[in-house]
Amino acid sequence: MAHSFTQEYFQIPVVTRTYTTACVLTTAAVQLEVITPFQLYFNPDLIIRRYQIWRLITSFLFFGSLGFSFVFNIIFLYRYCRMLEEGCFRGRTADFVFMFLFGGIVMTLFGLFANVFFLGQAFIIMLVYVWSRRHPLIRMNFFGLLNFQAPFLPWVLMGFSLLLGNSIVTQTNMFRLASAGISVGHMYYFLEDVFPNQPGGRKLLMTPELLRTMFDRPQDPDYHLLQEQQQGGDLQQDEEPHN
Repeated sequence: MAHSFTQEYFQIPVVTRTYTTACVLTTAAVQLEVITPFQLYFNPDLIIRRYQIWRLITSFLFFGSLGFSFVFNIIFLYRYCRMLEEGCFRGRTADFVFMFLFGGIVMTLFGLFANVFFLGQAFIIMLVYVWSRRHPLIRMNFFGLLNFQAPFLPWVLMGFSLLLGNSIVTQTNMFRLASAGISVGHMYYFLEDVFPNQPGGRKLLMTPELLRTMFDRPQDPDYHLLQEQQQGGDLQQDEEPHN
């Protein structure tokens, strides 16, 4: 059984595996009191004046203590990150890493002005937004309650996140994070998918050759797609019609 788990774990594509594992281990370390959230949160003053550079990364890894909100976020992170990596980014790991870098940098700039401490939820919304815009014809079913087209999924998640907030402060923070995720996701989608196809447009987001050298490798012939690649993860989705 342990061998089977290990085999399945390493079948997860590398970016999804790395990010999801880092998030789970960070939360476990906080839960076991090895570290505290105060060592992780985004603080520009500590980053610049005390050179605590790790906060640029750890602010994307912590989703709060173990509970429903944490499980909800990890599930959506894993499913939609993996579906992107196995779908439109399959065989293009360097481009996927570059999207991570683009999103992380823009959200960090957002964090300088928005007074937010953890950016992981915004990053998940960004991933969901990009996936939803690249699958516009898929119909979603949100826990059997709502039916809608895939492009509405980020907005549904925003509303659900607000419902999870138990105070005005928490709800305001959730709104800021969701808005940042949607905004950054739309920036990436527009620059990568829309603008290059416009009259006079051109591709502005160019993946550095260094990333291609580091990450792009031949596809493993024994690689297996996630079953939910043609399903909707936590959300059910109908088959996308083909013209």
